[in-house]
Parts: sequence; structure tokens; C-alpha cells
Amino acid sequence: MEHPTRRPAVITGASSGIGAETARALAEAGHPVALGARRADACEQIATAIRAAGGEAVAHPLDMTSDDSVAAFAEKVAADLGEVEVVISNAGKVAPGALVGISAQRFADELNLNLVGAHRLVATFGPGMVQRQRGDLVFVSSDVALRPRPFMAAYSAGKWGLEGMVGALQMELEGSGVRASIVRPGPTASGMGSDWDAELGGFVLEQWIKFGQARHGNFLHARAHADAIATIVSAPRGVHLSVIDVNPEAPVEERP
Repeated sequence: MEHPTRRPAVITGASSGIGAETARALAEAGHPVALGARRADACEQIATAIRAAGGEAVAHPLDMTSDDSVAAFAEKVAADLGEVEVVISNAGKVAPGALVGISAQRFADELNLNLVGAHRLVATFGPGMVQRQRGDLVFVSSDVALRPRPFMAAYSAGKWGLEGMVGALQMELEGSGVRASIVRPGPTASGMGSDWDAELGGFVLEQWIKFGQARHGNFLHARAHADAIATIVSAPRGVHLSVIDVNPEAPVEERP
């Protein structure tokens, strides 16, 4: 019931932020890693740095909204690294906007990436894991799955749906040897949202404060979530860390 000594890991959305840090953390822990994202050049730069540090890493283009892209990525990774033991579903997108003002197509596009994309990974890598009776499927969610935020309705809906899907998956996989886990980040400094219009971004933040959703100004570094993911993956077989919430600690007030 021990893990194999070699556990190739796939990380999606690996071109920056939590995905990039997770690739580094897993490589440092001895896992061969395969980085995937639409920005394949950025993934290759990270993979090159991992190899320079003594790790094993490959990078390939990956569009999580495309069945064909996910299938092609999986085929290339298997040829490079062998059977995949670990899958980190991290790719995601959030764009601000009032629900009454955004188009149905934009809403559907976010769900296609944030929710259906995660299922594409399950459908592609899950059957082999079940057949081998081992493996880790780790899904990066968000604290919006517990409390939605205004002007992020599509993202909130996608993360609520993701956690519902994973909850059902956990029950379906019970006794199979395959673990499905959730990492739920709180406020984090990452590249997500960096392409927002500054004025609109400021307005959205004001609304979070209005509804009590910005409790303090501390933000986590992406590495905190990467370390949580590495903890899940490294847990002994027979131990299932099903959900980990990772939140920034409130600042300690200065005292005289």
C-alpha cells in the first residue's frame, strides 16, 4: 500500500501563480512534473528552471476548454514521463462584471474552463488511476465556493459546481485507492485578475468591503497553496486529506 517511488504529476494552469509554484514544489519533492497551459512558452521557462535545479520537468500546450487538447496533452505526457500518478487541476479564469450585464456566452466560457475543464481531466486521467488502484486528483477551488462574491458570479458558480462535482467524485472513488481532494485558497497575491481594468477592479474591491468580504489586507503567496497541495500528495496511502482551506492570517496589531 505504499506509493510508487516514481509519481509523475500533471499541473494545469502552470504558467504562473499557484500552478507554477506547485510545479516547483512537487519537483523539489522528487516528482517528475508536466506543466500545461495555453502560455506554453511560460511553462517551458519554468520547466527549464526546474531541470536546471536537478528536477525532471516537461511542458506542453494545454487548452482546458478543448477535449482534443487535453487528450493530446495526456498522450505527450505519458510518452515523456510514463503513467500519471498525480493530477493538479488548477487552470482557471475570473473576469469582473455584473451578472445582468454579461453575456450568456461569457458566462458559459468561464464555466467551460473552471468546471467542465476539471471534468476533462477526470475523464482523461481518472480511468487509468482506478485501474491501477492508486492516484491523486487535486482540485484548486476558492473561498467563493463558501461565500460568493458580487461581480464574480460566473466564477462563484464554477467553484460551487467544482466542489459539488468533487464531493460526488470522492464518494464514487471510495475504496478505489484513488483520492480526490480540494484545496480552497483564500485571498492570494497571484496573476489572476491582473488583466482587469483598474477602475473596474477598484469598484469590485469596494463591493467586497461593502459586503464584509475583505476582512483585512493580508494576502497569501501562491507558494502557500503549493505547499498545501504537496502535503495532500505526500500523505501516506490510506490517508485522505479531502479538503484543505488555506487563508492568510490577520495582521497582528502593533502594540507599544
